[in-house]
Amino acid sequence: MKPQRLSWYRSKIKYGVRVKYSVLADVYGNLEKNPSHLKKTEILADLLKKIPEKDLEMVVLLITGNVFPSWSDEELGVARQLVIKSVSKAYGINEEDIVKTFNKTGDLGLTVEEYSKKKKQTTLARRELTIDKVFENLRRIAKEAGKGSQERKMNLVAELISKAKPKEARYIIRTVLWQLRVGVARGIVRDSIARAFDVSPKVVERAWFLNQDFGYLAKIAKEKGEEGLKKIKMSIGKPSSVQLAEKSPSLQDALDSYDKVALEFKYDGMRAQIHKDKDNYMLWIYTRRLENVTKAFPDLVEMCKKYIKCDKCIVEGEILAIDPKTGKPLPFQRLSQRIKRKYDIEETIKEIPVKINFFDIVYFKGESLFDKSLEERRNILEKIIKVVPGKVELAEQLITKDFKKADRFYKKALKEGQEGLVVKNLEANYQPGRRVVGGWLKVKPILETLDLAIIGAIWGTGKRTGWLGSYILGCKDSKTGKFLECGMMGTGIKEKKTEKEDITFNYLTKMLKPLITKETGNKVDIKPKVVVEVAYEEIQKSPTYSSGFALRFPRLVRVRFDKGPEQADDTKRIEKIFKAQKGRK
Repeated sequence: MKPQRLSWYRSKIKYGVRVKYSVLADVYGNLEKNPSHLKKTEILADLLKKIPEKDLEMVVLLITGNVFPSWSDEELGVARQLVIKSVSKAYGINEEDIVKTFNKTGDLGLTVEEYSKKKKQTTLARRELTIDKVFENLRRIAKEAGKGSQERKMNLVAELISKAKPKEARYIIRTVLWQLRVGVARGIVRDSIARAFDVSPKVVERAWFLNQDFGYLAKIAKEKGEEGLKKIKMSIGKPSSVQLAEKSPSLQDALDSYDKVALEFKYDGMRAQIHKDKDNYMLWIYTRRLENVTKAFPDLVEMCKKYIKCDKCIVEGEILAIDPKTGKPLPFQRLSQRIKRKYDIEETIKEIPVKINFFDIVYFKGESLFDKSLEERRNILEKIIKVVPGKVELAEQLITKDFKKADRFYKKALKEGQEGLVVKNLEANYQPGRRVVGGWLKVKPILETLDLAIIGAIWGTGKRTGWLGSYILGCKDSKTGKFLECGMMGTGIKEKKTEKEDITFNYLTKMLKPLITKETGNKVDIKPKVVVEVAYEEIQKSPTYSSGFALRFPRLVRVRFDKGPEQADDTKRIEKIFKAQKGRK
């Protein structure tokens, strides 16, 4: 950002005066033009220093393209078509013309900006948009529900863009659609808060693991500094990051890693962090990514209220889908249907009942248990969980260093259709947000890799802005030879070139750009020419992908420069591996 521009927007920010949205739009523009992590951090830190306390939480949320903390279940619920209707109403333009312009720009934000430039301003002294007005309207959009809600949402969007300047309109629309595209990822926000308020990035990150609301953290950092951030604790209703497991080369390696070990089933389900507050008759269910899925599991909410025998606690477990006829666990793919379902939930409960296996407790009687060993935490957990077979259970566990016993336990887990084992150090404490050396190790069967063609991609956001950030994988139809979708890959690719690895997002983008055959919004279709070797955790049945199969957590192993698309794997091989998976025959 040029020095004269910095001085201009510094002069606009005064305590006691509401910050104009144009200030934020200018910052968005500078962030979008500067790909450097350090430069983005500098731009954002300079802004945060000048923002009044009463606007700080709003600004930090808006700079990440949100109006709610990451763990909130509230969302704007505005689709592209509603935005098009809003633009039509605000500017008096035919919807078909808007769609034509959008097809050219590929970005509704840029589309609206074009129309805003052409709009005649009838009032010279019109009131400028402020950050709090934009924030208020966006939050009101999220609150709208029931009959006529879409019309009211449309009016709220139209009101904003009708008052907005061209650049402001661009970023308002992108925020509405959750497609801000200014390249501000979590690390940049963390470092910006640290730089703005002279605190350690590590302290900010630790606080983030316990309270994932950067707006709140920025406010604490500004008011109370590093000491204030260090005092942040877990609280009921606000999820914290979970501890993660590293991969182990083998079961024997895992057993040899710790002096005292506990082996637990690695279930093929959804990891859940459950918050119970009996005093307020509340219970929340969060995924490992801290998505609030409480509304999707009213049956589980009632079970947890009844069978978790504590007033205030945070426990962790694995939710499994259960076959209502056999009582046996179903693959994760079936459970995902419940996670995504927003309507007819009662009917889905009958079709896909669930059970939960608890394996840890991290908060009890008002205190965090992070500093206690796993052995101590498990003892507390066993005392507060009332086991109800088939509904509420403790994760199956075996404490042993004997390989033969451990191997039998491992094979039992696979036979029952689970993913494998997690081998845990009984003496280790809990470290949220990290794969901790000396903590947990996962042991799973190694599946064959697949050679697949890249047949599409999605333009990246955050750190991946300007690159194709995730790649649609295709396998050949064994009958027709046509390429069919079988997964989406975004891992295994580097952001920066290293001595050992030169396959970066930038490299793949340059390679694939000439092969783009169609672009719709942020999605592109790609001529199937580049073949990649892909590893994955599991193959699942999929109603979404045209192949009928989906790779779970696919990751790039290497680009197969030696192979053409005619040598890519087909649906027949994928089906063969699917059937051969342990516990899936």
